[in-house]
Amino acid sequence: MAPIKKDTKEVCLTILDGKLDMLDMKIDELKDKQEDMAEDISKVKEAVYHPDEGLYARLRELESWQKTSTRFIWMLVSSTLGIFAYIITKILS
Repeated sequence: MAPIKKDTKEVCLTILDGKLDMLDMKIDELKDKQEDMAEDISKVKEAVYHPDEGLYARLRELESWQKTSTRFIWMLVSSTLGIFAYIITKILS
């Protein structure tokens, strides 16, 4: 095998150094993007699980409102039917 020339070694090392620098920049970009994603995930987590304003708190409020409104509607319907029944019995008698 023929020995590699010094110039060829320097060129190869320069190319390798450039590729390593590029790889280092890409790793730094990945770290930055990972930090951004971690911040975004924590914001989503806060929006969902916040005890006063989160998604679960809103859902709990809506379910409570739904139960109350359902009871009110049933009371209103039964009262209306009772009034109509009373009026009909008064008319027929």
